[in-house]
Amino acid sequence: MSHNTLQNVQFMNSLMDYTEHGIRLIRRKDLLLGSSLVNGQWLDSPLTIDVNDPATGQLICSVSSLDVEYIDEAVDAAVSAFPVWASYLPKQRGNLLKKWAALIREHQEDLATLITLEQGKPLDESRGEIEYGAGFIDWFAEEAERLYGETLPSHKPGRNLSVVIQPIGVTACVTPWNFPSAMIARKAAAALAVGCTMIVKPAPETPLSALALIRLAKEAGIPAGVLQVIVGDAASLSMRLLERKEVRAFSFTGSTEVGRLLLGKAAATVKKVSLELGGNAPFIIFDDMPLDKAVDDCMAAKFATSGQDCLAANRIYVQRGIYKEFVEHFALKVSKLRVGHGLEVGSEIGPMTRLSAADKCRHLIADAIEKGARVVAHHSDCSVGSFVSPTVLADVTDGMLIATDEIFGPLAAILPFDSEDEVVKRSNNTEMGLAAYVYTNDLARSTRLVSSLEYGMVAVNTPSFTGPPIPFGGWKQSGLGREGSRHGTAEYTELKYVCVSYNS
Repeated sequence: MSHNTLQNVQFMNSLMDYTEHGIRLIRRKDLLLGSSLVNGQWLDSPLTIDVNDPATGQLICSVSSLDVEYIDEAVDAAVSAFPVWASYLPKQRGNLLKKWAALIREHQEDLATLITLEQGKPLDESRGEIEYGAGFIDWFAEEAERLYGETLPSHKPGRNLSVVIQPIGVTACVTPWNFPSAMIARKAAAALAVGCTMIVKPAPETPLSALALIRLAKEAGIPAGVLQVIVGDAASLSMRLLERKEVRAFSFTGSTEVGRLLLGKAAATVKKVSLELGGNAPFIIFDDMPLDKAVDDCMAAKFATSGQDCLAANRIYVQRGIYKEFVEHFALKVSKLRVGHGLEVGSEIGPMTRLSAADKCRHLIADAIEKGARVVAHHSDCSVGSFVSPTVLADVTDGMLIATDEIFGPLAAILPFDSEDEVVKRSNNTEMGLAAYVYTNDLARSTRLVSSLEYGMVAVNTPSFTGPPIPFGGWKQSGLGREGSRHGTAEYTELKYVCVSYNS
């Protein structure tokens, strides 16, 4: 047995007791659920989906897998519940949402433990996700009372013209495995706040967070049929949701490839569709930036959620004047990252949630090395199974897969550049347009880049910019619509123009 193989075995053996330990840590055992919620009832099925700890491969529990017929039952229940829910005063809906957010915060530790067990991210990041999601619920609880219409100057004599905003009706969402709690909160809170009902289809890898959230929503007093969750085969359940004409709005967060398919299916019934899809974020560092800030902020933008984040820095462009020094300092920092089970104290990098994601990362590394990239940081003892070593590749070129594909893992690709015009052109040379980062102390330059970068969100000199008040979304094939902010309610509402004649 080689030295590296022995180290890998020791690394995996050190993790094996965390799954059972994590389950024991959950104080409210009724938050560990295996049933879907349809029309206020928890439903089981003889068919099940195993939910495994991605760090160890150990079984956490099995969750009932419902057939498509339950989608029809859920849609019918949502149709029946909609007029009653829509008739609630906005403040009444907002108060129930606030109760939901309060319960989520009350059980933050249990909910965070569930995220770490099924998704793999470090526990501190899971705690942050719970607070992040609760913040959206609070935000939209307040927005419920701010759906202002407008009065129009009349172009016809004897007429009063106005525009009112109304809920679109039954809505549905399909949520991802990288943020299994926050993405449900962000979508459902907006829909419920304006008076819509919603059906949630969570990722099969991470259903436990969804089921626990919906249980707390039910406990908060949100009525039957208003917010439902169905676990099962992703493709068949999603397609059936899209086939039902009663579902008037559909929201999806996931890959661009799947988003294209869902958008095509939604066209048959002309649904309103919001999509938050893939990213290929450039992180652009000019040589006027202090090196320490550039390194620290790039670390934060690259390695959150172990790199499994659509906002993660995908292409790190460093101006040639500080390129060598940046590579050295960045590689040193990455080499000190602690890899381990998300429940392990001090763990900074967890496993990939899907083994296929780990395999893709290894393929990207191999392709880059073959085409001339240099490996300047790599943890050789912890790249095994679903774990991918935090890796820094220098001298990456635009033709390498790691520069064109969304990485979705703890791999940092560093590319040198010379001029502003050059880096803008290279940054925009992608079908994606979700987020971009610009690091410069030149105000005029930052203003030019904000204008010229083809991205829905641009962060200047900061790695942290998301939250309830901001319109989250991308350009080009990174998506449609916005989540969060006052614009987030538009995905679940319709405008109605009203013309009233007051002539006798």
